[in-house]
Amino acid sequence: MGVWQLPDVRQALVNREFGRMCQLIRQHGGIRQDDIAALTGLSQAFLSMLESGARKLTNIDKIIQLLDGLQAPPELTGPMLRPSIHHQLRGSASTALSRR
Repeated sequence: MGVWQLPDVRQALVNREFGRMCQLIRQHGGIRQDDIAALTGLSQAFLSMLESGARKLTNIDKIIQLLDGLQAPPELTGPMLRPSIHHQLRGSASTALSRR
């Protein structure tokens, strides 16, 4: 998603403002809340509350679920928030090393 290159989206992620981040991704990406719900497995109702500020996203598993579903670049999140990507990268590195 090209939205990850946009400074306001990146800043929302850095600040861990996940509701704002979702709003910006929807605005810039031209997608709906139910699209984000389908991508992430989080409910549309939860996303609505997150975006409105009625809920905060503090559960690490749900943060990971959101970031994985939105395909946040690992260089913006770090391996702790994207363990599935981290394991894939480590696996790729191990495979590349074993071929030498």
